[in-house]
Amino acid sequence: MIFNKHTARKTAEVLLQINAIKLSPSEPFTWASGWKSPIYCDNRIILSYPTIRNYIRETMAKHIEKQFGKPDVIAGVATGAIGIGMLVAEYLGVPFIYVRPEAKSHGRKNQIEGHAESGQNVVVIEDLISTGNSSLNAVKALKEANLNVKGMIAIFSYGFDVSVKNFESENILLHTLSNYESLLEEALETNYITQKELQTLSDWNANPSEWNNN
Repeated sequence: MIFNKHTARKTAEVLLQINAIKLSPSEPFTWASGWKSPIYCDNRIILSYPTIRNYIRETMAKHIEKQFGKPDVIAGVATGAIGIGMLVAEYLGVPFIYVRPEAKSHGRKNQIEGHAESGQNVVVIEDLISTGNSSLNAVKALKEANLNVKGMIAIFSYGFDVSVKNFESENILLHTLSNYESLLEEALETNYITQKELQTLSDWNANPSEWNNN
């Protein structure tokens, strides 16, 4: 769920501007999962652009306070959300931790890095939501550490039905700055894509695992 339409369109605008999101309907990308995709999103690029980095940080922080109140801790999902999560925590003046996909096999064998107290309220920061599985894996680790997960904030979501179902089944509130629908609206209005390419991108989003561009 996006916070509001204005934020969603503005965020889509800046992500396209710095090529954090690339749309290529005619020459699809191949994801690690093997899916063919006309879109590729790499929000780590945001960190290299101070003005846009600050926009994302401040927008996220203000929406977190409005939606959840000031949390005790901000948790970033490794590795993509470590940077932006730390910036949000700094803006709010609260501690920061991050969650690995799994516990380390050596040293202290931590899955959660940093210090948080049992019972503290945590808001989780994510950079991108696809199926939601890795994000919810982080939530599970935080809950197992007896932390109270208030919800999750992500920069962008593809809006797949499977992710909506996954978050609903785990009863986790997810808000995003932008989403696929807002991205396509912005891309079409600014002539980044044509009407024909819009149809291709919409078809992919409806059934990404089976989509091909033939």
